[in-house]
Amino acid sequence: MEFCFGVDIGGTTVKIGLFQTDGTLVDKWEIPTRTDNEGEAILPDIAESLEVTLRERGIARDLVRGIGIGIPAPVKEDGIVQRTANLGWGYKEVKREAEELTGFRTAVGNDANVAALGEMWLGAGKGCKNLVMVTLGTGVGGGIIVNGHPLIGAHGAAGEIGHICVNYGEIDICGCGKRGCLEQYASATGIVRLARKRLQKDEEPSVLREKKLSAKLVFDALKEGDLVAEGIVEEFGSYLGYALANVAVVTDPEVIVIGGGVSRAGEILLRYIEKYFREKAFFANQNISFALAKLGNDAGICGAAKLILS
Repeated sequence: MEFCFGVDIGGTTVKIGLFQTDGTLVDKWEIPTRTDNEGEAILPDIAESLEVTLRERGIARDLVRGIGIGIPAPVKEDGIVQRTANLGWGYKEVKREAEELTGFRTAVGNDANVAALGEMWLGAGKGCKNLVMVTLGTGVGGGIIVNGHPLIGAHGAAGEIGHICVNYGEIDICGCGKRGCLEQYASATGIVRLARKRLQKDEEPSVLREKKLSAKLVFDALKEGDLVAEGIVEEFGSYLGYALANVAVVTDPEVIVIGGGVSRAGEILLRYIEKYFREKAFFANQNISFALAKLGNDAGICGAAKLILS
């Protein structure tokens, strides 16, 4: 029996999974992400944690196929990161350093691409080789899988779906410095932004006027029949559905997987996205299916493990 490790590096914690190569998750745990001193301790901490696990479980090193690592930044095919927003790293040769520290073959990818790979392998896209995953959280992340492999691009930035421009007349600035990005309308914060603007337009009664706004509140109100909430979700759905129709005509996936915190709204979320997607989708893309992500916080470690097995 052979094993591999999947590592998902986040700004607060590093999630680590020990897998059999058939996809069976043997164990998972977390260690703190120490970002001080330009994140110099992150990779050594991971290497030490892996070594401790192998020793405690009595697993011989020659039974380990390798390590896959997901990172919240663009990652080039050679495993080099130019800059990260929340790890403290500047230019870093992650693959080379990890291999030197651990002695194991290492594969490195962008965290969103890796999560998409995880959903393809063990989650909502199981059985598919062509998949688009969108994560709706504080921002909008994206990962694209083509023929079973993540689409990386020349600069490691392929699949940044959240920064497709969907409103050329927008005056507010996105976190990336541009205007009109999908992230400004389809993320959790974007939905709240749409809600505030909608509530300022008139005095139509709504439970949204009575509580602190959140994406969850908007979808909860929708489920209770609140008409203002319905209008907000219609607008959200149009931005995301139209954008995904554009993505589909380029990538032609079998399935589009929706994940992230906003996806906890459930199947009702897909109804509004699909409605607008079908309206604009190219005829050859009309049969693309939609699914809610299944792996939750484990998508990153699952996809990272698959990265080293691909």
